[in-house]
Amino acid sequence: MNLEQLRALSIDEKWLKPINDTFAKYEINTALRQCAFLGQCAHESNNFRVLEENLHYSADGLMRVWPSRFPDRTVAEQYANNPEKIANKVYGGRADLGNTEDGDGWKFHGRGVIQLTGRANYTVCGQALGVPFADTPELVLQPEWACMSAGWFWNKKNLNALADSKDYETMTKRINGGTLGFDDRKLKIAKAFEVLNM
Repeated sequence: MNLEQLRALSIDEKWLKPINDTFAKYEINTALRQCAFLGQCAHESNNFRVLEENLHYSADGLMRVWPSRFPDRTVAEQYANNPEKIANKVYGGRADLGNTEDGDGWKFHGRGVIQLTGRANYTVCGQALGVPFADTPELVLQPEWACMSAGWFWNKKNLNALADSKDYETMTKRINGGTLGFDDRKLKIAKAFEVLNM
């Protein structure tokens, strides 16, 4: 990928090296793979601009997104618009995320281009990349590690194979857990194809 292509995708030039390094490390080395990666990451990060999970929820938002954790307004209002408290409520104590200590929900909330979440993921990803993410999770906010952690996730979920077969729906489910924003993801992938083939 070159600077002209990056600019055509309205992505800041500081991302050129991190993206190319991630492409090289994780064999994102065909147009199909690169365009799928760029499109999915652009959706997840608002075009590589938002690298941290937005946990500013109103009481109504909390009840809509996490109805089992915020079953009524009385509970939801105790957490509304308090990101740290919300993260500890929704992610804290979750063995599936490796969040076993008090405060882990907030400490290991989503960061990066494809949001790395949970002590276990920060630990394993950090080990794979040789970076102490478990000790310093804020490192995932740096472009190099925000992108490389997305590449690690991409590789772990075998998304190159789904890019090769253009199975964007299954890919989206592996990234998001559902198909949230699927139309926008497809548009961003298509835009990347236009630009990379120019």
